[in-house]
Amino acid sequence: MTTPIQPVRRDYKFGLEGDNVSRWNWNGDLHVSQFFNTLSLFFPEGERFFIDSVRAYRDRIEDPKLREQVRAFIGQEAMHGREHDEYNDKLEADGVPVKAQERVVTRLLKTVQRTLPTRLHLAATIALEHYTAILADMLLREPELLEGADERYAELWRWHALEETEHKAVAFDVYEAVMGRGPVAYAERSFAMLLATALFLSLLYPFYVENVRRKGGLFSLRGWWSSFQLQWGRPGAFRRVIPSWLDWFRPGFHPWDHDNRHFLEQMDEMLKGVRERQEAA
Repeated sequence: MTTPIQPVRRDYKFGLEGDNVSRWNWNGDLHVSQFFNTLSLFFPEGERFFIDSVRAYRDRIEDPKLREQVRAFIGQEAMHGREHDEYNDKLEADGVPVKAQERVVTRLLKTVQRTLPTRLHLAATIALEHYTAILADMLLREPELLEGADERYAELWRWHALEETEHKAVAFDVYEAVMGRGPVAYAERSFAMLLATALFLSLLYPFYVENVRRKGGLFSLRGWWSSFQLQWGRPGAFRRVIPSWLDWFRPGFHPWDHDNRHFLEQMDEMLKGVRERQEAA
């Protein structure tokens, strides 16, 4: 297994609250914009669920390095939630029913917390963390996915992708530390991935279609084709992460088996650009 990375809590604001943020933030493409926007609505409540799930086991972690990684993980996820809250407030003001959709996500996660044992909360967290990590990897490998995006949105998504990469193994290492690596732990995390994927996609696409409809793009074949290409054609972000998704079910899997830490070298330069833009504003 590759040497773990110590995440760093970074407090950055991306200025999405300004009135001058463009209405369609991806080069005027309504369908692609609403696809990214719909992804954003899952993050605030999802990040809080992840924090709660890991925090529930923090006192059972004996490794001081892992405990420090957990502290930074919680800090990073809190910052992600805050910035996506701001992002989603902007969408709501523009007529996208984000708040109603967020309430559906909240009810689902609260039901999970109320009805399932805490060990399954953690299993769901590591499954969804893998999901976000492989999508983050795709975003970093294919920078053209953000071409044409409003600069502030592009910066936020890159920052989020880099930090998801940086802490992608923390929750998984907590899970293995407290649940072990036996057949029961393997069965739980495999089941959690199947369930999490089914629930995520069953919410993502209805929300996405509704958000496009609200903005008048429901009958645009060209727009739907553009979105299909983004997701499943070329570049095909979802299609191309399928092998990494399947690798989760390999016994002995660890997130750093997919060692993409070289992308973290982009962090300082990217955040320098954020600071310079903020200072010039």
